[in-house]
Amino acid sequence: MAIGDAITANPPVSGTTNSNSSTGNNSSLGSSTGSTIAGNFQTFLTLLTTQLQNQNPLDPLDTNQFTQQLVQFAGVEQQLKTNDQLASLLTMQQTTQATQALAFVGKTAVVSGSTTTMTSGKASWDLSIPKDSNLTVNITNSVGQTVFTGKYTASAGNNQTYNWNGQGNDGTQWPDGQYKITTVATDVTNGSPVAISTQVQGTVSSVDLTQQPPMLTIGGQTYTVNQIQRIVS
Repeated sequence: MAIGDAITANPPVSGTTNSNSSTGNNSSLGSSTGSTIAGNFQTFLTLLTTQLQNQNPLDPLDTNQFTQQLVQFAGVEQQLKTNDQLASLLTMQQTTQATQALAFVGKTAVVSGSTTTMTSGKASWDLSIPKDSNLTVNITNSVGQTVFTGKYTASAGNNQTYNWNGQGNDGTQWPDGQYKITTVATDVTNGSPVAISTQVQGTVSSVDLTQQPPMLTIGGQTYTVNQIQRIVS
């Protein structure tokens, strides 16, 4: 589909997977606490055995009481082991996320967003238009100044590329930098509002693995892996 000469179809190529976050301190805390509980549990068993060996035959210990204590200690120990296993799984998940994020470096990705970087007088956005619409496009610069406004009749379609040559309505050539697109659309048949979703396209230049989840840098903006809609190349 096309909006004047500004929009061309751009079909999706592939998708991405989800990500999650955690911290590494839980593992060491769980291990430390587990060691303490294990030591206390062993001491408890030693004291219990000694007490049983030296109990007064005429006044024996209450078996229900020490059985409950034994069960409580065993339950706590089992819970801590479960926590350690969960911490290990989360660590493995973080490693997987980091590996996945690194694989995107150098790829051209499309992400949900409205701000893109104009380079050499060229900027583009992908628009998903659910219905045939009367479309108004506004482009603003990094300080919020409106630099271009355009009106179009747009056909319905996903991933339609809107290209801007960096020129304002008065012919001014705006410098390279970051620009944001906003759209207002109405149905051509009844004038009701139409919601337009926007995506931006750019090369993944770096990955910050110190963040959880890892952050990808695309055109000077940072995104998580799950914000990637598709990979173009």
